[in-house]
Amino acid sequence: MSSESTEQHGLSPTDSVEGNDQYSLPSRIHLELEKESSTDFKQFEASDQCRHYARIHVEPQEKSNTNFKQFVIKKLQKSCQCSPTKAKNTIFGFLPVLQWLPKYDLKKNILGDVMSGLIVGILLVPQSIAYSLLAGQEPIYGLYTSFFASIIYFLLGTSRHISVGIFGILCLMIGEVVDRELSKAGYDTAHTAPSLGVVSSESTLLNQTSDRICDRSCYAIAVGSTVTFMAGVYQVAMGFFQVGFISVYLSDALLSGFVTGASFTILTSQAKYLLGLSLPRSNGVGSLITTWTHIFRNIHKTNLCDLITSLLCLLVLVPTKELNEHFKSKLKAPIPTELFVIVAATLASHFGKLNEKYNTSISGHIPTGFIPPRAPDWNLIPSVAIDAIAMSIIGFAITVSLSEMFAKKHGYTVKANQEMYAIGFCNIIPSFFHCFTTSAALAKTLVKESTGCQTQLSGVVTALVLLLVLLVIAPLFYSLQKSVLGVITIVNLRGALRKFRDLPKMWRVNRMDTVIWFVTMLSSALISTEIGLLIGVCFSMFCVILRTQKPKSSLLGLVEESEIFESMSAYKNLQAKPGIKIFRFLAPLYYINKEYFKSALYKKTLNPVLVKAAQKKAAKRKIQEETVTFNGIQDEVSVQFSRDLLELHTIVIDCSAIQFLDTAGIHTLKEIRRDYEAIGIQVLLAQCNPSVRDSLARAEYCQREDENLFYSVYEAVAFAEETQNQKGICIPNGQSLSIDQLNK
Repeated sequence: MSSESTEQHGLSPTDSVEGNDQYSLPSRIHLELEKESSTDFKQFEASDQCRHYARIHVEPQEKSNTNFKQFVIKKLQKSCQCSPTKAKNTIFGFLPVLQWLPKYDLKKNILGDVMSGLIVGILLVPQSIAYSLLAGQEPIYGLYTSFFASIIYFLLGTSRHISVGIFGILCLMIGEVVDRELSKAGYDTAHTAPSLGVVSSESTLLNQTSDRICDRSCYAIAVGSTVTFMAGVYQVAMGFFQVGFISVYLSDALLSGFVTGASFTILTSQAKYLLGLSLPRSNGVGSLITTWTHIFRNIHKTNLCDLITSLLCLLVLVPTKELNEHFKSKLKAPIPTELFVIVAATLASHFGKLNEKYNTSISGHIPTGFIPPRAPDWNLIPSVAIDAIAMSIIGFAITVSLSEMFAKKHGYTVKANQEMYAIGFCNIIPSFFHCFTTSAALAKTLVKESTGCQTQLSGVVTALVLLLVLLVIAPLFYSLQKSVLGVITIVNLRGALRKFRDLPKMWRVNRMDTVIWFVTMLSSALISTEIGLLIGVCFSMFCVILRTQKPKSSLLGLVEESEIFESMSAYKNLQAKPGIKIFRFLAPLYYINKEYFKSALYKKTLNPVLVKAAQKKAAKRKIQEETVTFNGIQDEVSVQFSRDLLELHTIVIDCSAIQFLDTAGIHTLKEIRRDYEAIGIQVLLAQCNPSVRDSLARAEYCQREDENLFYSVYEAVAFAEETQNQKGICIPNGQSLSIDQLNK
């Protein structure tokens, strides 16, 4: 069998052949990493250089010439057709509960779902109350939010394990919008919110969207529900138009840095409650620094009772949280320390009459039952529409990423598009019931999974726990100090703040991701959460461009007894083909890096423009050595070229890492080929993907089909050797030719 057919089957010409069609398995290839600057290049055998060569031909698929108008009409007809089967699939796709609930295995799943639902519900009660403070709302609204989100996700969600409800970062963003709108409406943001249903004489305005008096608390939830409605609309729209790809711009390093930076802002906003200070919330650029400035200026007004309560709660919560985490593999369920702390603090505040004696800040009256639904304030939409964009993107990005992560872990699939619908309606519908923005939360999801959750039914159990609190228990939290809620919020930031411990490992793995993390974290903390997220996205995209602007490039050599070419700067003992330079460029070739591509290629081979200029001057002046001035830059070009450069007759460009070409990239390849051909060097392209081949064909890079284009580097090298053998050009070793001889 010929050596060419051997190559097509993945065997090198040196592989042994037994019988007619029996091949022995090729030996394993071992590459030794380059540790020295010099490389010992071996020369190929003459017999290998002179062997026969045959081109590989691959027939492309025929492209259908479908008319665009016909294509659109066909798609519309397909989407507009209605049948009982299609209607059933549409309904079942929109309401996944109709698919999995009839198949629910009661004996297998009910215990795990009930246990996980109860535990998550118990944890959600104190967190919902605490995060309401962060969002600038009354505690009852946090309970509403968690209740409705659990019910709606049970109906629409496809993930069996994620817990949807209040999320600290979104609460922070809601609180910033609420405080800004309260200030614009003339409410005193430093004023303590009155109890629900009680109208404050100090801060009472007539809400233009209603015939009744709307106090500060009423206006705050109107703002919160309106921005929540808009965030939900954006998420449903993204699901409808299938633009979930936006989340790919939020890398893991970016999201981690954003969450950590926002955690500093959350900690700062809660510090005043730990000290018992009544301060306005700072908004806008530099709010973190402004808030700490206000705190230190008013530090002498610290309420000692609130401070002592905060320290005691920290001394209880932090160690028990650490114990929970340390023994989580041995505990069947985490200890609900937060609930115990809230109960104990409420009893101490009530029987100790801390509010009357020491003027501590308390939660106030929390009503039972549900408030009648109310539409969002449509007049506020122009003011909050832009704020809702960032919230919607963060909400669905975290929800989709968590759902896919846990689905992969437990061996089932989720529909990312349906997840966007689910989280969107978890915001749209509750916005009519005095709720604010929700998403999946990692901490509660981990608890839910670790306590035996099997299906979405655990969300119903969680909702029943919250319903019990809303109908019966909520008023008992009247005397609960706000400092306790602040401590609970801060303690739950431990996970985000611990990311600093991962930085050394992140730096070792990828320095660029570490820089992205730092830039996003600092901008989110020191500037603002929304601007910080925007800066992080822009900087992350800039880093991607930067990586392709000056990518790595190298010359390749052949691995011994194989058809594989690898970088000679990375590996030792690679064979260099005489007269052939193989160049690899590890990035797309487009307008940003086209000049760098040329300079890297010229540096590793030779500059054809300077060589051509040297040849012309040498031919005119008949001298042996001369200084050449080109474009204002003086380069000393030796007319007595080295043997390596004189033997150079072919440059092979390995295009395997070039994903695409733009117009500038194609023009660069044409220019390079023209310049090298002017000095007698041919340029071959190898391993071009179909996209690059198509771009070259449309730009008429080749006069004939497949001219100078090869499916492998090995094929291109064989072609170059074959053409040189046909020309009969042979340059003896050690001989130096002058420019005149080269021109001849």
